[in-house]
Amino acid sequence: MSNYTHAAVGLEGLMQMAKIREFERRMPLLSEEGLIRGSTHPSVGMEAVAVGVSLALRPDDAIASNHRGHAHTLAKGADFGRTMAEILGRRDGYCGGKGGSMHIGVRELGVLGTNGIVGAGIGIATGAALASKIKGDDAVAVAYFGDGGSNQGVLAEAFNLAAIWKLPVIFVLENNHYAQSASVEEMVAQPDFSQRGTAYGVRSVNVDGMQLREVYEATAQAVEIARAGGGPSFIVADTYRYLGHMAGDSEIYRDAEEVERWRGKDPIAALAAQLLEARVISEEEWITAQERIVAEVEEAEKFARNSPTPDVAEAFTDVYEDNTRIRTGAAA
Repeated sequence: MSNYTHAAVGLEGLMQMAKIREFERRMPLLSEEGLIRGSTHPSVGMEAVAVGVSLALRPDDAIASNHRGHAHTLAKGADFGRTMAEILGRRDGYCGGKGGSMHIGVRELGVLGTNGIVGAGIGIATGAALASKIKGDDAVAVAYFGDGGSNQGVLAEAFNLAAIWKLPVIFVLENNHYAQSASVEEMVAQPDFSQRGTAYGVRSVNVDGMQLREVYEATAQAVEIARAGGGPSFIVADTYRYLGHMAGDSEIYRDAEEVERWRGKDPIAALAAQLLEARVISEEEWITAQERIVAEVEEAEKFARNSPTPDVAEAFTDVYEDNTRIRTGAAA
């Protein structure tokens, strides 16, 4: 049933993951340089989830993300330069520099926003799915959240309504084993998160989130079911972030050996090895591709650095629909 068996899809996934990795690895460095205001949360190591899901989506499908949302946004098709400009708070960013790292939205790509409120995207995506059903189109919505976000009450409410109304929504839990510094073992008594979906009548599956193919095929099946009116699905992807919860994290809550064990399951290295063995790509082509990716992301960073900062007056725009002014008093 899956298009993944076509070599071109696997190759596209490899290139997207590698480019997102190159983009994300720069975030702590830009933060140290003082170019990022507030926190930024890289997802280095987790690329297979964002890319695997997006490969199964159409441009008109919607996603709602979380604080760790750069990869989700880029995988959905966002321009790397404009995304980085937004993270740096520059005028050429998707939100004019007002959203920053944790609040990027791209309406034309169906990116309903990354979100600094834990679990907030769950309700937003469920609402988008309801809108799709009311309109009678066959678009789907995806909600990304982490193991920490799964403990928010909105997930139980969204599961229940989505199951009752058979909404075309796909809930994607990126279980990277830590909610900031609290481990899964400290947070839940039942570590099999998929049972939560099953309890509400939501079709639920577990996948290896370090394997692009598993994520893609699970999503493709969930999308097919949703478009046919079969209702929601819950995908629990077991993954891991190699870097800290945010730039500057001390990471005292985990040991280096654990991180190295997970690095041994690297999604990019695993897929590259598969494609090299299948002779879809040669060693020389892969080296050349990586060099090209570094150059492309370097250009994106230059674009972002050269983008001007917003004028102070722009702080008073985009507040109301007419985009002119804010209310300063009862008579305004």
